[in-house]
Amino acid sequence: MATVTLTSRKPTGSLRTVRDGLVIAWRNLVNLRRTPGAVVAALVQPLMFVLLLAYVFGGSLGGPEYRTFLMGGIFAQAVTFNASFTAIGLAADMDKGMVDRFRALPMPRGSVILGRALSDLAMSAVTLTVTSLCGLLVGWRVEGSVPAGVAAYGLVLFFAFAMSWVGATIGLMARSVEVAQSAGLIWLFPVTFVSSAFVSVTSMPGPLRVIAEWNPVSATATAARSLLGNQAPKGVVTPSSWPVQHATSYALLCTCAVIAVFMPLAVRRYRRIAHG
Repeated sequence: MATVTLTSRKPTGSLRTVRDGLVIAWRNLVNLRRTPGAVVAALVQPLMFVLLLAYVFGGSLGGPEYRTFLMGGIFAQAVTFNASFTAIGLAADMDKGMVDRFRALPMPRGSVILGRALSDLAMSAVTLTVTSLCGLLVGWRVEGSVPAGVAAYGLVLFFAFAMSWVGATIGLMARSVEVAQSAGLIWLFPVTFVSSAFVSVTSMPGPLRVIAEWNPVSATATAARSLLGNQAPKGVVTPSSWPVQHATSYALLCTCAVIAVFMPLAVRRYRRIAHG
């Protein structure tokens, strides 16, 4: 009689990385109960920008029309700022010795960083939800089709995932919560404000205008507005440069480029730390 031998197939390297990354992501989300302040900060910060920019500056920049235009920029800015929480979270894990414990487990090196990026992606989704509700209160509406609206949120979340790898690289290089907190915020303000997230770039000086037009935050904000059907107010002039006219394609290209650059950098830095 022939015998059949059953062998269990082990997951491949990529599948193991994703599987263990999901476990780490769940661990990070559960641990948010111990740090409610981080959740409050992630939710309150974009709400403050919505209310301040909509009512403090909105009157001089277009009133109700500007509030509609503003939301695409707030979405892009909010998920970019969430990269600082990735940096701080990884630095805190190293400071508390959690990374040393993860090193002792039979898991791929990239799972720890992937788990942090996925948990922060979930936080970005919550942030976008709360920010959208606040936008509805100030008069913003989705004026495009439902598929286009879903695509807009998907694009912003994809950009959030990319920004998490930037934050992960900074957090792993900082290796302390204090340094990560400072380094994780220094680059965020020029990246988000030297852009078309809140104003037209046409009023900026020549070199600054070029930087703002090619800024991935500008592309993500402009693409989100286009997909959501939110038109710019009359006082906001739309440039005719290539990244503005092809904002969706350029935003996707930039997001993929950021992941392609910073994912290997973060994993390589983590491996160096793991090897002492």
